[in-house]
Amino acid sequence: MTGGRGDPGLLDRMVRRSLGWLEGARPLFRLPSNVTTDADPNLTLKPLGELAELTQLIGVLHPREEIRTAARGLFAFAWNETRDGELFAELIRGEPFATYPVELYGVFTQAGLRHAEVDELVHTTTRLRGWRVAREDHTRTLGVLNAERRIGLRQHADFGAVLALTGLGGLPEPWALDRKSAYGVTHDVFHLTDWGRNRQRLTPELAGYLRLWVPSWLENWLEEQLWDLAGELLAVTACLPAAPYDPVAWQRLADAQAADGSVPEMGAAPATGDPAEAFTACYHSTLVTAFAATLARIASDEAEAGPPAGDTASVGGRTPCESETAL
Repeated sequence: MTGGRGDPGLLDRMVRRSLGWLEGARPLFRLPSNVTTDADPNLTLKPLGELAELTQLIGVLHPREEIRTAARGLFAFAWNETRDGELFAELIRGEPFATYPVELYGVFTQAGLRHAEVDELVHTTTRLRGWRVAREDHTRTLGVLNAERRIGLRQHADFGAVLALTGLGGLPEPWALDRKSAYGVTHDVFHLTDWGRNRQRLTPELAGYLRLWVPSWLENWLEEQLWDLAGELLAVTACLPAAPYDPVAWQRLADAQAADGSVPEMGAAPATGDPAEAFTACYHSTLVTAFAATLARIASDEAEAGPPAGDTASVGGRTPCESETAL
Protein backbone atom coordinates (compact mmCIF):
# COMPACT_ATOMS: atom_id res chain seq x y z
CA MET A 1 0.00 0.00 0.00
CA THR A 2 1.02 3.58 -0.54
CA GLY A 3 0.28 6.66 1.48
CA GLY A 4 -1.04 9.96 0.23
CA ARG A 5 -3.64 10.83 -2.34
CA GLY A 6 -5.51 8.20 -4.27
CA ASP A 7 -7.11 8.48 -7.68
CA PRO A 8 -10.21 10.69 -7.31
CA GLY A 9 -11.27 10.14 -10.91
CA LEU A 10 -11.25 6.36 -10.56
CA LEU A 11 -12.97 6.42 -7.17
CA ASP A 12 -15.69 8.84 -8.29
CA ARG A 13 -16.31 6.84 -11.43
CA MET A 14 -16.76 3.66 -9.41
CA VAL A 15 -19.26 5.33 -7.08
CA ARG A 16 -21.16 6.93 -9.93
CA ARG A 17 -21.43 3.70 -11.90
CA SER A 18 -22.46 1.72 -8.82
CA LEU A 19 -25.22 4.17 -7.99
CA GLY A 20 -26.41 4.05 -11.60
CA TRP A 21 -26.85 0.29 -11.41
CA LEU A 22 -28.56 0.55 -8.03
CA GLU A 23 -30.94 3.17 -9.43
CA GLY A 24 -31.89 0.78 -12.22
CA ALA A 25 -32.40 -1.98 -9.65
CA ARG A 26 -34.96 0.00 -7.61
CA PRO A 27 -37.85 -2.36 -8.49
CA LEU A 28 -35.90 -5.28 -7.01
CA PHE A 29 -35.42 -3.43 -3.71
CA ARG A 30 -39.17 -2.92 -3.34
CA LEU A 31 -40.77 -4.70 -0.40
CA PRO A 32 -43.43 -7.35 -1.08
CA SER A 33 -46.92 -7.02 0.36
CA ASN A 34 -46.27 -9.93 2.76
CA VAL A 35 -43.08 -8.46 4.20
CA THR A 36 -44.45 -8.51 7.76
CA THR A 37 -45.80 -12.06 7.57
CA ASP A 38 -44.28 -14.69 5.29
CA ALA A 39 -41.42 -12.96 3.52
CA ASP A 40 -37.80 -13.77 4.36
CA PRO A 41 -36.28 -10.59 5.85
CA ASN A 42 -32.84 -11.60 4.53
CA LEU A 43 -34.21 -11.29 1.01
CA THR A 44 -36.41 -8.23 1.53
CA LEU A 45 -35.66 -6.00 4.52
CA LYS A 46 -31.93 -6.70 4.60
CA PRO A 47 -31.24 -5.44 1.05
CA LEU A 48 -33.38 -2.36 1.62
CA GLY A 49 -31.68 -1.65 4.95
CA GLU A 50 -28.24 -1.96 3.39
CA LEU A 51 -29.29 0.36 0.59
CA ALA A 52 -30.44 2.90 3.18
CA GLU A 53 -27.36 2.59 5.40
CA LEU A 54 -24.82 3.17 2.67
CA THR A 55 -26.67 5.67 0.46
CA GLN A 56 -27.38 7.83 3.52
CA LEU A 57 -23.66 8.05 4.21
CA ILE A 58 -22.76 8.69 0.57
CA GLY A 59 -25.52 11.27 0.25
CA VAL A 60 -24.07 13.28 3.13
CA LEU A 61 -20.31 12.78 2.88
CA HIS A 62 -19.29 12.36 -0.75
CA PRO A 63 -17.51 15.51 -1.98
CA ARG A 64 -19.27 15.60 -5.38
CA GLU A 65 -22.74 17.13 -5.41
CA GLU A 66 -24.14 15.04 -8.27
CA ILE A 67 -23.13 11.84 -6.48
CA ARG A 68 -24.68 13.05 -3.22
CA THR A 69 -27.89 13.84 -5.09
CA ALA A 70 -28.08 10.39 -6.66
CA ALA A 71 -27.48 8.71 -3.30
CA ARG A 72 -30.10 10.85 -1.57
CA GLY A 73 -32.67 9.80 -4.15
CA LEU A 74 -32.04 6.14 -3.34
CA PHE A 75 -32.20 6.83 0.38
CA ALA A 76 -35.52 8.65 0.00
CA PHE A 77 -36.81 5.67 -1.97
CA ALA A 78 -35.84 3.33 0.89
CA TRP A 79 -37.69 5.48 3.45
CA ASN A 80 -40.73 5.57 1.19
CA GLU A 81 -40.71 1.76 1.06
CA THR A 82 -41.11 1.71 4.86
CA ARG A 83 -44.23 3.86 4.46
CA ASP A 84 -42.48 6.68 6.30
CA GLY A 85 -41.67 4.36 9.20
CA GLU A 86 -45.08 2.72 9.69
CA LEU A 87 -43.56 -0.61 8.67
CA PHE A 88 -41.33 -0.63 11.76
CA ALA A 89 -44.31 -0.28 14.07
CA GLU A 90 -45.86 -3.36 12.47
CA LEU A 91 -42.63 -5.34 12.71
CA ILE A 92 -42.03 -4.46 16.37
CA ARG A 93 -45.60 -5.26 17.38
CA GLY A 94 -45.23 -8.65 15.70
CA GLU A 95 -41.76 -9.43 17.14
CA PRO A 96 -41.10 -7.33 20.28
CA PHE A 97 -37.72 -8.96 21.00
CA ALA A 98 -36.44 -8.92 17.40
CA THR A 99 -33.46 -6.65 16.89
CA TYR A 100 -33.60 -6.15 13.14
CA PRO A 101 -36.54 -3.65 13.14
CA VAL A 102 -34.64 -1.49 15.63
CA GLU A 103 -31.40 -1.79 13.66
CA LEU A 104 -33.18 -0.76 10.45
CA TYR A 105 -35.08 2.07 12.11
CA GLY A 106 -31.79 3.36 13.50
CA VAL A 107 -30.51 3.85 9.95
CA PHE A 108 -33.27 6.36 9.28
CA THR A 109 -33.10 8.14 12.63
CA GLN A 110 -29.45 8.82 11.77
CA ALA A 111 -30.87 11.07 9.03
CA GLY A 112 -33.49 12.64 11.31
CA LEU A 113 -36.41 10.57 10.00
CA ARG A 114 -38.69 9.34 12.78
CA HIS A 115 -42.10 7.85 13.41
CA ALA A 116 -43.82 8.74 16.70
CA GLU A 117 -45.38 5.33 17.32
CA VAL A 118 -42.11 3.53 16.57
CA ASP A 119 -40.29 5.77 19.04
CA GLU A 120 -42.80 4.82 21.74
CA LEU A 121 -42.55 1.12 20.92
CA VAL A 122 -38.76 0.95 20.95
CA HIS A 123 -38.56 2.82 24.23
CA THR A 124 -40.79 0.10 25.69
CA THR A 125 -39.45 -3.06 24.05
CA THR A 126 -35.76 -2.27 24.60
CA ARG A 127 -36.45 -2.08 28.34
CA LEU A 128 -37.94 -5.57 28.49
CA ARG A 129 -36.01 -8.42 30.12
CA GLY A 130 -36.16 -10.37 26.86
CA TRP A 131 -34.30 -7.62 25.05
CA ARG A 132 -31.30 -7.91 27.39
CA VAL A 133 -30.76 -11.61 26.78
CA ALA A 134 -27.16 -12.45 25.85
CA ARG A 135 -26.53 -12.86 22.12
CA GLU A 136 -23.91 -15.23 20.75
CA ASP A 137 -23.07 -12.99 17.80
CA HIS A 138 -21.15 -10.16 19.44
CA THR A 139 -20.60 -8.35 16.15
CA ARG A 140 -24.37 -8.24 15.67
CA THR A 141 -24.71 -6.92 19.21
CA LEU A 142 -22.43 -4.01 18.26
CA GLY A 143 -24.88 -3.23 15.47
CA VAL A 144 -27.78 -3.28 17.93
CA LEU A 145 -25.91 -1.00 20.33
CA ASN A 146 -25.13 1.36 17.47
CA ALA A 147 -28.84 1.46 16.56
CA GLU A 148 -29.78 2.20 20.17
CA ARG A 149 -27.31 5.09 20.20
CA ARG A 150 -28.65 6.47 16.92
CA ILE A 151 -32.24 6.37 18.16
CA GLY A 152 -31.30 7.90 21.50
CA LEU A 153 -32.00 4.86 23.67
CA ARG A 154 -30.04 3.68 26.66
CA GLN A 155 -27.60 1.06 25.41
CA HIS A 156 -28.47 -2.35 26.84
CA ALA A 157 -24.79 -3.37 27.21
CA ASP A 158 -21.39 -1.73 27.40
CA PHE A 159 -20.04 -1.22 23.88
CA GLY A 160 -16.41 -1.65 24.88
CA ALA A 161 -17.08 -4.87 26.77
CA VAL A 162 -18.90 -6.36 23.79
CA LEU A 163 -16.20 -5.19 21.38
CA ALA A 164 -13.61 -7.09 23.44
CA LEU A 165 -15.51 -10.31 22.73
CA THR A 166 -15.56 -9.84 18.95
CA GLY A 167 -13.11 -11.08 16.35
CA LEU A 168 -11.51 -7.65 16.08
CA GLY A 169 -11.43 -7.08 19.83
CA GLY A 170 -9.62 -10.38 20.38
CA LEU A 171 -6.92 -9.53 17.80
CA PRO A 172 -7.08 -13.03 16.27
CA GLU A 173 -4.07 -14.76 14.77
CA PRO A 174 -4.06 -13.25 11.27
CA TRP A 175 -3.02 -16.43 9.49
CA ALA A 176 -6.11 -18.27 10.77
CA LEU A 177 -8.71 -15.75 9.57
CA ASP A 178 -11.31 -17.49 7.42
CA ARG A 179 -13.92 -15.83 5.25
CA LYS A 180 -16.68 -15.70 7.87
CA SER A 181 -14.31 -14.31 10.49
CA ALA A 182 -13.02 -11.71 8.04
CA TYR A 183 -16.54 -10.44 7.44
CA GLY A 184 -16.95 -10.26 11.22
CA VAL A 185 -13.82 -8.14 11.57
CA THR A 186 -14.91 -5.71 8.85
CA HIS A 187 -18.28 -5.24 10.50
CA ASP A 188 -16.68 -4.80 13.92
CA VAL A 189 -14.82 -1.85 12.36
CA PHE A 190 -17.97 -0.49 10.71
CA HIS A 191 -20.03 -0.61 13.91
CA LEU A 192 -17.17 0.82 16.00
CA THR A 193 -16.60 3.74 13.63
CA ASP A 194 -20.28 4.20 12.72
CA TRP A 195 -19.53 3.14 9.15
CA GLY A 196 -16.50 5.40 8.87
CA ARG A 197 -18.10 8.54 10.29
CA ASN A 198 -16.11 8.44 13.55
CA ARG A 199 -12.82 6.84 12.67
CA GLN A 200 -11.11 8.15 15.80
CA ARG A 201 -12.91 5.44 17.76
CA LEU A 202 -10.35 2.93 16.43
CA THR A 203 -7.77 2.66 19.20
CA PRO A 204 -4.08 2.78 18.24
CA GLU A 205 -3.81 -0.94 19.06
CA LEU A 206 -6.69 -1.92 16.76
CA ALA A 207 -5.58 0.47 14.02
CA GLY A 208 -2.04 -0.87 14.17
CA TYR A 209 -3.23 -4.47 13.93
CA LEU A 210 -5.40 -3.69 10.92
CA ARG A 211 -2.72 -1.64 9.18
CA LEU A 212 -0.30 -4.55 9.53
CA TRP A 213 -2.57 -7.38 8.41
CA VAL A 214 -5.27 -6.04 6.10
CA PRO A 215 -2.90 -5.89 3.09
CA SER A 216 -2.29 -9.65 3.32
CA TRP A 217 -5.98 -10.44 3.76
CA LEU A 218 -6.87 -8.13 0.89
CA GLU A 219 -4.39 -9.78 -1.44
CA ASN A 220 -5.76 -13.19 -0.53
CA TRP A 221 -9.37 -12.37 -1.34
CA LEU A 222 -8.48 -10.40 -4.43
CA GLU A 223 -6.73 -13.53 -5.67
CA GLU A 224 -9.92 -15.49 -4.96
CA GLN A 225 -11.90 -12.75 -6.74
CA LEU A 226 -14.17 -12.34 -3.74
CA TRP A 227 -14.95 -8.75 -4.66
CA ASP A 228 -17.50 -8.25 -1.89
CA LEU A 229 -15.03 -8.95 0.91
CA ALA A 230 -12.23 -7.13 -0.92
CA GLY A 231 -14.46 -4.05 -1.04
CA GLU A 232 -15.16 -4.29 2.67
CA LEU A 233 -11.44 -4.57 3.43
CA LEU A 234 -10.77 -1.51 1.28
CA ALA A 235 -13.43 0.33 3.29
CA VAL A 236 -11.70 -0.76 6.51
CA THR A 237 -8.40 0.53 5.12
CA ALA A 238 -10.02 3.91 4.48
CA CYS A 239 -11.04 4.04 8.15
CA LEU A 240 -7.42 3.88 9.36
CA PRO A 241 -5.58 7.00 10.55
CA ALA A 242 -3.63 8.48 7.63
CA ALA A 243 -5.33 5.85 5.51
CA PRO A 244 -3.05 4.12 3.02
CA TYR A 245 -4.14 3.77 -0.59
CA ASP A 246 -3.47 0.65 -2.65
CA PRO A 247 -3.74 1.61 -6.33
CA VAL A 248 -3.34 -1.97 -7.54
CA ALA A 249 -6.16 -3.27 -5.33
CA TRP A 250 -8.46 -0.44 -6.39
CA GLN A 251 -7.74 -1.04 -10.05
CA ARG A 252 -8.48 -4.75 -9.66
CA LEU A 253 -11.82 -3.97 -8.05
CA ALA A 254 -12.55 -1.40 -10.78
CA ASP A 255 -11.78 -4.01 -13.42
CA ALA A 256 -14.32 -6.34 -11.79
CA GLN A 257 -17.07 -3.72 -12.19
CA ALA A 258 -19.20 -4.48 -15.22
CA ALA A 259 -20.09 -1.94 -17.87
CA ASP A 260 -23.53 -1.47 -16.28
CA GLY A 261 -21.95 -0.57 -12.92
CA SER A 262 -22.66 -3.83 -11.11
CA VAL A 263 -19.99 -5.66 -9.14
CA PRO A 264 -20.40 -9.42 -8.70
CA GLU A 265 -19.98 -10.84 -5.25
CA MET A 266 -17.41 -13.29 -6.58
CA GLY A 267 -15.74 -14.03 -9.89
CA ALA A 268 -17.22 -12.82 -13.16
CA ALA A 269 -20.61 -11.18 -13.63
CA PRO A 270 -23.36 -13.82 -13.51
CA ALA A 271 -24.35 -15.12 -16.93
CA THR A 272 -28.07 -15.20 -16.30
CA GLY A 273 -31.10 -13.68 -17.94
CA ASP A 274 -32.96 -13.63 -14.63
CA PRO A 275 -32.89 -10.09 -13.17
CA ALA A 276 -33.66 -11.40 -9.68
CA GLU A 277 -30.67 -13.75 -9.74
CA ALA A 278 -28.39 -11.02 -11.04
CA PHE A 279 -29.66 -8.69 -8.32
CA THR A 280 -28.95 -11.19 -5.54
CA ALA A 281 -25.47 -11.86 -6.93
CA CYS A 282 -24.51 -8.19 -7.23
CA TYR A 283 -26.50 -5.81 -5.04
CA HIS A 284 -24.38 -6.05 -1.87
CA SER A 285 -20.98 -5.97 -3.55
CA THR A 286 -22.12 -3.02 -5.69
CA LEU A 287 -23.21 -1.13 -2.57
CA VAL A 288 -19.95 -1.99 -0.83
CA THR A 289 -17.97 -0.70 -3.81
CA ALA A 290 -19.75 2.65 -3.69
CA PHE A 291 -19.31 2.83 0.08
CA ALA A 292 -15.61 1.90 0.08
CA ALA A 293 -14.81 4.25 -2.81
CA THR A 294 -16.56 7.09 -0.96
CA LEU A 295 -14.52 6.54 2.20
CA ALA A 296 -11.32 6.24 0.15
CA ARG A 297 -12.16 9.47 -1.69
CA ILE A 298 -12.66 11.29 1.61
CA ALA A 299 -9.42 9.89 3.04
CA SER A 300 -7.60 10.87 -0.13
CA ASP A 301 -8.88 14.44 0.05
CA GLU A 302 -7.86 14.64 3.70
CA ALA A 303 -4.36 13.43 2.83
CA GLU A 304 -4.11 16.22 0.27
CA ALA A 305 -5.48 18.97 2.50
CA GLY A 306 -4.28 17.81 5.91
CA PRO A 307 -6.57 17.16 8.89
CA PRO A 308 -9.03 19.81 10.08
CA ALA A 309 -7.75 21.81 13.02
CA GLY A 310 -8.29 19.95 16.26
CA ASP A 311 -9.49 16.76 14.59
CA THR A 312 -7.18 14.22 12.98
CA ALA A 313 -9.51 11.31 12.34
CA SER A 314 -13.12 12.36 11.92
CA VAL A 315 -15.13 12.82 8.75
CA GLY A 316 -15.73 16.44 7.87
CA GLY A 317 -14.39 17.64 11.22
CA ARG A 318 -17.13 15.83 13.11
CA THR A 319 -16.28 14.61 16.59
CA PRO A 320 -18.30 12.22 18.74
CA CYS A 321 -19.91 13.03 22.04
CA GLU A 322 -18.13 11.88 25.19
CA SER A 323 -20.37 8.84 25.62
CA GLU A 324 -19.30 7.60 22.17
CA THR A 325 -15.60 7.80 22.93
CA ALA A 326 -15.73 6.24 26.38
CA LEU A 327 -14.92 2.73 25.27
